[in-house]
Amino acid sequence: MDFAYSARTTQYLERLSAFMDTYVYPNEQTFADQLAAQPTRWQVPAIMEELKAKARAQGLWNLFLPDSAHGAGLTNLEYAPLCEVMGRSPIAPEIFNCSAPDTGNMEVLVRYGTEEQQRRWLRPLLDGEIRSAFAMTEPAVASSDATNIEARIVRDGDGYVINGHKWWTSGIGDPRCKIIIFMGQTDHIHPDAHRRQSMILVPRDSPGVRVIRMLSVFGYDEAPHGHGDVIFENVRVPATNMLLGEGRGFEIAQGRLGPGRIHHCMRLIGVAERALEAMCRRAQTRVAFGKPIAQHDVTIERIAQSRIEIEQTRLLVLKAAYMMDSVGNKAARSEIAQIKVAAPNMAQQVLERAIQVFGGAGVSQESWLAAAWAGARSLRFADGPDEVHRRQIGRLELRRHT
Repeated sequence: MDFAYSARTTQYLERLSAFMDTYVYPNEQTFADQLAAQPTRWQVPAIMEELKAKARAQGLWNLFLPDSAHGAGLTNLEYAPLCEVMGRSPIAPEIFNCSAPDTGNMEVLVRYGTEEQQRRWLRPLLDGEIRSAFAMTEPAVASSDATNIEARIVRDGDGYVINGHKWWTSGIGDPRCKIIIFMGQTDHIHPDAHRRQSMILVPRDSPGVRVIRMLSVFGYDEAPHGHGDVIFENVRVPATNMLLGEGRGFEIAQGRLGPGRIHHCMRLIGVAERALEAMCRRAQTRVAFGKPIAQHDVTIERIAQSRIEIEQTRLLVLKAAYMMDSVGNKAARSEIAQIKVAAPNMAQQVLERAIQVFGGAGVSQESWLAAAWAGARSLRFADGPDEVHRRQIGRLELRRHT
């Protein structure tokens, strides 16, 4: 395995880093101020669209897509350092049209969408004109076992009728959200539990789609993106909105979640790097017991341990990316599961140490650390909880020795 940056990665990395320094970091507070000044937090600050236009004009756009017909044509290994840099800022992924759940939804449409589905929904998503949501998790069941999903997709003439209660429907709070990928049962008695589910495209403005409330993450609303608690009541869509075919939902999910998981992990490394930088700066300027806390052994230990854990996780993520590129997502499923456990836990630990160094400021609105910690903690559930991934890792490991 060779993790040296390719010429394409190096070139993109230089341009991306310069863009972050010039436009992204200086406008994080502008974004927050504009969001707070709006009549509702569920509107998009003007600065976001301004920065998106600049990024697209500079060719820093859709870098996540390995399909060169639609994106930059980078491999997972080439994209990893770029995604890490984007992860350093909460507003950066959207600026480059590389934010979840749009990335996963675009990948689904690229791989499994019909020409008409791609024309109607993929093109506007690629152009950053609209946003999307993903409706899979349900409040009434343990959705970590997706065979539990109870929502129904029933064929009726030339269409399907959809009924279900979903929550953690990420992206539905955004006023630009125009399309939802919905997972539900089309055949609840199929002998193979993994052939009962399907995925279907639901326009956001379809009659019967009702957002009950927006959910918070440790008190953060994550506006204007957000996560919705949503009722789908007798929602009718054309039969042509079905993705790939009835009973193919799990197949699509595996194709979607592999890249989505590694993107989360790449971004978390960027979060951890920025937290470590902040910790080091703060430790050298904050004085306690007669000397900067950087001179206290406990702080030096925290900094050292953070560096070790970041480097370990980065290497594991790069290995997973290499394997996805070389042997495919299915063969790399253990490595993907490993990083999905390792990266959020690592980021949490680094952020926890940074918060301790910052003191009271670390848990308040005076710094970004508390919000970042909440985000890292929530990612131990998103795209599958730690327990499910550990179960898969353990079973695959046992299989090697059976």
